[in-house]
Amino acid sequence: MSRSFAKSAVSIFLILLFNPLFSDASNETASLDDGEFNKIIKNEGQLDLSPLPKHLRASRYIAYYMKTNHYKKQGLNNHQSSIILDRYIETLDGNKAYFLASDIKEFENYRYRLDDAIYSGLVQPAFAIYRVFKQRWDERNQFALAVLKQPMDFTTQEIFEYDREDAAWPTSNEELDNYWRLRVKSDALNLVLAGKEMDKVKELLEKRYKASLRRVSQINSEDVFSYFMNAFTATVDPHSAYFSPRTAENFDIDMKLSLEGIGAVLETNDVYTKIRSIVTGGPADKSKQLAVDDKIIAVGQGNQVLVDVVGWRLDDVVDLIRGDAGSQVRLEIEPANASVNGKTKVISIIREKVKLEEQAAKSEVIKVGEADKKMVVGVIELSKFYIDFEAKNAGDPDYKSTTRDIRKLIAKMKKEDKIDAIIIDLRNNGGGSLGEAIGLTGLFIDQGPVVQEKRLQGRVLTLFDEDAGVAWDGPLAVLVNGASASASEIFAGAIQDYDRGLIIGEQTFGKGTVQNIIDLNYALRLEDHSAGVLKLTIDKFYRITGASTQLKGVMPDISYPDPISREHFGEASYDYALKWDTIKAVKYQSTNRVRSFIEFLNQMHLSRIKNDREFQYIIQDVEELQKRRQDTSVSLNIDERKKERAEDELKRLARENVRRTLVGKEPLKEIDEDTEFVDVDDAKLYETAHILSDLMQLKNQQKLAQNNNQKTGS
Repeated sequence: MSRSFAKSAVSIFLILLFNPLFSDASNETASLDDGEFNKIIKNEGQLDLSPLPKHLRASRYIAYYMKTNHYKKQGLNNHQSSIILDRYIETLDGNKAYFLASDIKEFENYRYRLDDAIYSGLVQPAFAIYRVFKQRWDERNQFALAVLKQPMDFTTQEIFEYDREDAAWPTSNEELDNYWRLRVKSDALNLVLAGKEMDKVKELLEKRYKASLRRVSQINSEDVFSYFMNAFTATVDPHSAYFSPRTAENFDIDMKLSLEGIGAVLETNDVYTKIRSIVTGGPADKSKQLAVDDKIIAVGQGNQVLVDVVGWRLDDVVDLIRGDAGSQVRLEIEPANASVNGKTKVISIIREKVKLEEQAAKSEVIKVGEADKKMVVGVIELSKFYIDFEAKNAGDPDYKSTTRDIRKLIAKMKKEDKIDAIIIDLRNNGGGSLGEAIGLTGLFIDQGPVVQEKRLQGRVLTLFDEDAGVAWDGPLAVLVNGASASASEIFAGAIQDYDRGLIIGEQTFGKGTVQNIIDLNYALRLEDHSAGVLKLTIDKFYRITGASTQLKGVMPDISYPDPISREHFGEASYDYALKWDTIKAVKYQSTNRVRSFIEFLNQMHLSRIKNDREFQYIIQDVEELQKRRQDTSVSLNIDERKKERAEDELKRLARENVRRTLVGKEPLKEIDEDTEFVDVDDAKLYETAHILSDLMQLKNQQKLAQNNNQKTGS
């Protein structure tokens, strides 16, 4: 199994866990003595975890739709049953922290029975497995509470192996006890390093473990059914999923863009809620206080006390962060930057509704080259492929769309800034409107096929740009990274296939599929909407060359250091992603603009960045990050941890002082939470502009040589 399997499995588990009563559990349990608390847990744990009548029918319909409406037309058999069992176990316990080897042996009785269970709707095996998990969860968290009552010595040389995905299942309670003793000690040390006193540390951890106990005691039959159905759908492909009624409601909110909050997408990794991406133009983006992979430790409303959310389910954390536009939310975060090593900081963000206008394409102009030969480069930043269908259908002549807006930006920069080249910045662009990806391609090519779409039935459609003419015929680069996906990959792939511009950056995400929603309430004839919905993969995209964008994405012509671990992020990190393949190419006319120059451009790029300070910092950080990813353990010796943090702080300080010296500022003696850092240019963006400058020089040299040859020949 890939590492992403366990982590995405944990994400699915925690995404689906939801009960609004839990929102105050962390505070409430802190005031209860052990007797009162255990009584509550016992009472709440009496919930009958058995399938509901509607689950019998829903399971059968889900199996039917997966077989008939999914792109793969995936049926169920003993082989698939075996995979589903492994996935379900991973969903519940991806880090091998709860189940014993003896439990796993018992579950083998179900290995070739789950296909029949899903087809028949008699999904009792899934509930039997979950009841064992609940028992183990209770045992482990009760043990963690007991460990808190013992003294902790952070001067010993102990190591905590926090990643157990590749470990064997523990064979005894004693083995699990030792793991959990070290886990509790690691949790405590992290808080000590964050500046908390030991009494406060134990109080805070007691809240976490009690909240964890209560959370699972509140799980109901709907939740268990969701875990199991998602274990099934995830073994067919990662973008197919069953949404319980609550999850379906959240999905609908997000699709309508009606969410008022901070403008960030969250995910769960083990017990932490992390920032997965930040919505361009949203409050988090504007504040510049949050970054991808930052961990959210606690959440507070306005000036209220912060509530620790470590170990909370994702939906509960989302509910705390959501709120009315204009209200304030406070977040205690542990920044992703490894240099802070355990330090946290509290930030404040004013919630607001993310508007379409704020996600629209934006432009700026940058200049590169020598003083007397400055090249003017227009940069267009696009965070998503958007179109205001409502305004368009209402006949609004000024409706917003990606293609219309970028056409205007190009015209403006051509007239006012006399630009020499254009960069389309698609970093972190997760996709959007297919029609707009085709339309945007049409601004740079003069008619022709853009992408192929293979349907469920095997029929292939070719989608064309049918608009004559172009908005820009000059030098072009498309800047991408590992989070550029879907429609971004269609656009970048078409530009590359037509040889119209340079693709620069990192390998893209690799999502080359289309999903459709099936409302199970209609199938089951449920007027109370208690059945949820099914999201299915129905189509697959192919480039005009016949190669799929699925799995491999788009490979850049010139590569930048990639901070993303493909083992953990991107389509290729999913165990059951649809495969990369090819179909017949379509006829198209290459523009023959850049391909012959790529080798020379790459050599010039590599030579230049050797002397680029900021680019070398990027390379160093990526190399260090890759090394740290290989280490799945952490020292529990406080002196060693403090030494590591001090070394990281010194490196940050040294870099900052180099930057300050260059702009004429006084060097710092230390960095603290109030430090105002020197603004640094986007090294990758500026290097892309330099590469375009190189391209123009090479083209001019080629043209000059051709003219000289013609003169000599005449």
